Amino acid sequence: MEDSAELESILPYLPLVIGSSRRLLWPSKVVEALEAMSRGPDHSLVNCGEVLSIAISDMRASLSLADPLALSAPLGYALFFDELMSGADSRKWFAEDIPKLANLLLRLPSLLEVHYQNSRAYGYGLRILGPQQPGMVLLSQELIGALLACSLFCLFPISNRGLKHLPTINFDQLFASLYDSYSESQENKVRCIICYFQRICLQMPTGSVSFERKLLSLEHHPWQSFLSYPYADFWTKSTIPLCPFQVHSSGLIEDHAIEALEVDFANKYLGGGALHRGCVQEEIRFMINPELIAGMLFLPSMADNEAIEIVGAERFSDYTGYASSFRFSGDYVDKRSVDFLGRRKTRIVAIDALCSPRMKQYKLKYLIRYVNFGFWMTFMCMPGL
Repeated sequence: MEDSAELESILPYLPLVIGSSRRLLWPSKVVEALEAMSRGPDHSLVNCGEVLSIAISDMRASLSLADPLALSAPLGYALFFDELMSGADSRKWFAEDIPKLANLLLRLPSLLEVHYQNSRAYGYGLRILGPQQPGMVLLSQELIGALLACSLFCLFPISNRGLKHLPTINFDQLFASLYDSYSESQENKVRCIICYFQRICLQMPTGSVSFERKLLSLEHHPWQSFLSYPYADFWTKSTIPLCPFQVHSSGLIEDHAIEALEVDFANKYLGGGALHRGCVQEEIRFMINPELIAGMLFLPSMADNEAIEIVGAERFSDYTGYASSFRFSGDYVDKRSVDFLGRRKTRIVAIDALCSPRMKQYKLKYLIRYVNFGFWMTFMCMPGL
């Protein structure tokens, strides 16, 4: 592989290494473990959640990952796969799905090689999209599936993520929370994730998903190619009419018309508590559209003048309820059409919403903040911009 600033920025956060031939690869012991799992439980002995957690720990040791998993994560894996999942579903998971996920992980180095070859001309390669740095990453759904399999097996390094203000990406906290403070909503979050993996093991999607950090510059320079952050003076003097818009008082964000901009009321860390105990608007969206989780790998926290637009994430699960009443209710077949990049026509815009703002939201600086978010959504997040 050619030297690449894109690869260099993300490599410390991937479980792969660069070999002597300058190619990405898994350490040999990880290859052995994945190959064993790919042959099925009779060969690998990975036939239950308890043994899966041991295999995960062994692979992490082979990767020299010093940071321990969440203390209760092994108990959470055992609880879900050995008790909460039915016996028939558990046997199928370990006999059919785990081998396919192991094979997918074995292909991760080659999937990344192809990804960088294809993205070189357009600059959409996987990399850290840092604060105040507008840019886009375009990933195939197959590559996203491999990255999320890394999350399931907790193979991502985490020691330096906090320094870069990157959110959680491994699933150990998700499973640990299931054991530490069991709730039906947490169990059903995991059921959504498992549904996703079962679906891609049955038939791998062939489209793509883009993740784009967008910003309004805090300073105006005549040479900059993006817009400046408007303050109160700009809006009080503006004579530009508002564009037409519709307000719907019922229904769910994810069920509205194709081409609508769907707001993710995030905190500054994309995904919020999706991989912890959270189970409100953002976390539910990340469970029913798990490909959104891939953005948590490479998108650090958002500032007030930033938004993240994700186009193409497929929905895999149906659900009922909200917060403590959230329940997985089966497969969802996403029938939205795709664009020229192979992205489903689902446009999700994540913003750092205020937490329990009460009357604070009516102060001038917060009114300006939300007006500017609206500005992003009606202009900067239009297709092609």
